[in-house]
Amino acid sequence: MPVGKLVVSLAIPTIVSMLVTAIYNIGDTFFVSKLGTSASGAVGIVFSLMAIIQAVGFTVGMGSGAQISRLLGAKKTDEADTVAASGFFAAAAFGALLAIFGKLFIDDLVRVLGATETILPYARDYASYILYAAPVMASSFLLNNILRAEGKAKLAMVGLTTGGLLNLALDPLFIFGFGWGIGGAAIATALSQCVSFGILLSWFLRGKTIVRLSAASISRSPLEYLRILKNGFPSFCRQALASIATIALNVSAAVYGDAAVAAMSIVGRLFMFVFAINLGIGQGYMPVAGYNYGAGQFGRVKAAFLFTLKVTSVMMTLSGIAAFAAAPALIRVFIRTDPDVVRIGALALRAMCLAMPLIPLGVVCNMTFQSIGKSWTATVLSLARQGIFFLPLILVLPRFIGLTGVQITQPLADALTFLCCLPLAFFFFKELDAASKAS
Repeated sequence: MPVGKLVVSLAIPTIVSMLVTAIYNIGDTFFVSKLGTSASGAVGIVFSLMAIIQAVGFTVGMGSGAQISRLLGAKKTDEADTVAASGFFAAAAFGALLAIFGKLFIDDLVRVLGATETILPYARDYASYILYAAPVMASSFLLNNILRAEGKAKLAMVGLTTGGLLNLALDPLFIFGFGWGIGGAAIATALSQCVSFGILLSWFLRGKTIVRLSAASISRSPLEYLRILKNGFPSFCRQALASIATIALNVSAAVYGDAAVAAMSIVGRLFMFVFAINLGIGQGYMPVAGYNYGAGQFGRVKAAFLFTLKVTSVMMTLSGIAAFAAAPALIRVFIRTDPDVVRIGALALRAMCLAMPLIPLGVVCNMTFQSIGKSWTATVLSLARQGIFFLPLILVLPRFIGLTGVQITQPLADALTFLCCLPLAFFFFKELDAASKAS
């Protein structure tokens, strides 16, 4: 199949899944914001906790998925089964450990995540239920990545979309109908994650997949798990640093009050909605890169890279223009009665919009190097955006320019990451051209 058509066919279900996930995250923020500014800030605090759970799930999931794509491309199905079963076991175990330690130290945890004393009670209630679902959430990320690695993104879409729509329906019922407040939003999220997990697991149990999950296939070799973790390490860096960056952002914003924390939380959710399209196309591209690289079709890898970059760049640019124009109105959708939230959020969102056209190159480069097994290069790129650039900037800029430093740190980090990716992409193309001539 032509690579453009192939990437799109795999990306559409993933985009739908990512958009639904982004929508129900926005739904949580929207409904919880009706409980007040402090409650809205709690959503941003717990978002960094969910990023930690995602870091675990994506580390094992992307590490397993990238390896499975190459193994299937090389017709090594039995080895792919071992990777899938071992990854599933690891994801569930890591998720359970997170839940146990999180529940034992929950007050200290939400304080470290950036909760002020007024936000803390809301954050504690929200985080408690999310932690119960941590093993299921981590395992769902693993199953989702395996399905995409096989090219069965539509099956992944069904599970994620069903859970997302259920969450949207349960949010107002649990928060306002049953009077459970912010805890109701967390219960709705936890239940929807369990439903998604059940649907995703059913595809494997019903034989709808290429790889098989069985206890007999779980590896007892530490080297197998080290390979999975090595392949997934770029995802760990990306997700873990996203969590650390969110914590640093919350802590820096908390200096300027609950309105600043709430505003940055809303901007983060709005950005993730736009970014979901970019990420969905990129994740549809990953198995194409992995399969073709494993099969020695280097020309198709290059063509898929360029196609994905062009499409995501156009979409992010158009989205950035639209969001820039509508920034104040978008913030008011969530909190209309607090002018400080609107003022802070509108400037931060517009700064993000200016950097949106630069983001796709970093995403495509990162996913490419991870898909083809160049995990250390992908790891460096993962470290760049949220670690090498973001963390020093968020620690330094607010000291000199105050709240504005908090608002513009992420766009500056994105611009610097873009500059780092230019030479990496250039040398990667030269490598592909040389490999094509040699073959």
